[in-house]
Amino acid sequence: MARTAFRKGPENMEFPKTLVTPLNYVPIAVIERATGLLFARMMKEHPGLFERLGEHKSKRFAFLPGDVPLAFIVEPAHPSIRVLRKSGSPLTADAAVEGPLFMLLALLEGRCDADALFFSRDLNVTGDMEAMLAMRNALDDCDIDLPRDLSTLAGPFAPMFGRMAEGIRRRALGREGSAWN
Repeated sequence: MARTAFRKGPENMEFPKTLVTPLNYVPIAVIERATGLLFARMMKEHPGLFERLGEHKSKRFAFLPGDVPLAFIVEPAHPSIRVLRKSGSPLTADAAVEGPLFMLLALLEGRCDADALFFSRDLNVTGDMEAMLAMRNALDDCDIDLPRDLSTLAGPFAPMFGRMAEGIRRRALGREGSAWN
């Protein structure tokens, strides 16, 4: 499985600043509802996603995009996701990973080399490293493709949504990272 390191440069996208500011004002319940729908779709497409976690299935995992004011807490034991504002109450998780949003999404799809990102300090992992390693291995086994897996939510617009999402991914990762999956 060929992977690429997430390259910094003009061909990579950060989450658009014009969309970051509104995230501070949109009610968290709305963001959590939308995120929950996406998460439910991922669980439908990949029902065994968390089976490989073994003893770590009961742990809480935090995904912290550095360029977005939100935190995502995943609880595999009863598959769920919570969305919190980083500026709000303190986060409690057994393991956390922090990096740019598009990098975290690329890791979700297995398109980036997590070890290279960790050792280059582009990715920060804290807490239970064994649990996070188990999560990475579980994700690697699932063949997640976000445009493919989520485009069905767009109903009759699925092909258009899929092409648009693929284009965003290609721009965010650069050419090398978009061809793996």
